[in-house]
Amino acid sequence: MVTGLMKCFTSYEEDNAVKLLIVKGKGRAFCAGGDVAEVAQSINNDSWKYGADFFRTEFLLNYIIATYRKPQVSLLTGIVMGGGAGVSIHGRFRVATENTVFAMPETALGLFPDIGASYFLSRLPGFYGEYVGLTGARLDGAEMLACGLATHFVHLNRMSLLEESLKKVDASDPFAICGIIDQFSQQPSLKESSALNRLEIINKCFSKRTVEEIISALEQEAPSVADEWVTVAIKSLRKASPTSLKISLASIREGRLQTVGECLRREYRMVCHVMRGDFSRDFFEGCRAILVDKDRNPKWMPPSLGQVHDGVVEKYFSKVDDPQWKDLNLPSRPSHGRRIVPKL
Repeated sequence: MVTGLMKCFTSYEEDNAVKLLIVKGKGRAFCAGGDVAEVAQSINNDSWKYGADFFRTEFLLNYIIATYRKPQVSLLTGIVMGGGAGVSIHGRFRVATENTVFAMPETALGLFPDIGASYFLSRLPGFYGEYVGLTGARLDGAEMLACGLATHFVHLNRMSLLEESLKKVDASDPFAICGIIDQFSQQPSLKESSALNRLEIINKCFSKRTVEEIISALEQEAPSVADEWVTVAIKSLRKASPTSLKISLASIREGRLQTVGECLRREYRMVCHVMRGDFSRDFFEGCRAILVDKDRNPKWMPPSLGQVHDGVVEKYFSKVDDPQWKDLNLPSRPSHGRRIVPKL
């Protein structure tokens, strides 16, 4: 699917007859992401290089989308997770709706938010990106719009009308396209229980330097905050891979100061180390426990945050020690990625 999308994006960019791209899911979900269980299986059966090839192509696609010359409108109905975020959030227009469910659930699988997520998560308001990336929290369409992951919110029953209007466009002017989407869009209210209503607590806790300090800060807040999201966040962090949590936090923090291309290059190094099992095999254990055997009881190694040292985390950002391995080579393209505009 990634290869097919790459062919479409590459050829449509040069085709003068194509004015804009509409990307939507076939079926109930927009896109639930890559089949990581298949990647893990192929590495076990064959070589980590199969996975490296897949991620190389996927990250290149993410970069082309992030720097695309023509407007892309992603209609985000249903689930938008992992790789599904990679083919949409980097695009110009992201239209959420009432059944949209967004998440980056990688830390529960022994992975980390990849596909350039360290670029867009680090640009969300305050330290909300750390919260979303570390806990794997699920956001609805209103939350996506409020934090800037979505550019518009359109009710499900008007999505087909929006699509028909977009098909009549005969120009690539983003302001004209934005004007059309604006005609169909609404400003939904956040649910009372939304964590975005408690952004000051999120900022206070998730701005801490280490994962241990973040969990400790949340536990101190929990007794005085009668909100379910705090309890769920602590539970998610306690259950996730300690290695994944630490490399994910470091990745998002690095991403704040990097271009989208720099983020993707660094994430490619990280994902190659993960697939090779250089410093931890949590990715394979997470896939086993969550996706294959489904006992939901992964045995992480190392099992505690205190045993994942800073020196090991830094190694995930280094080049892979293999003569056949190459850094992610991205073509020279004019833009540096999308602006994330929160509507809080």
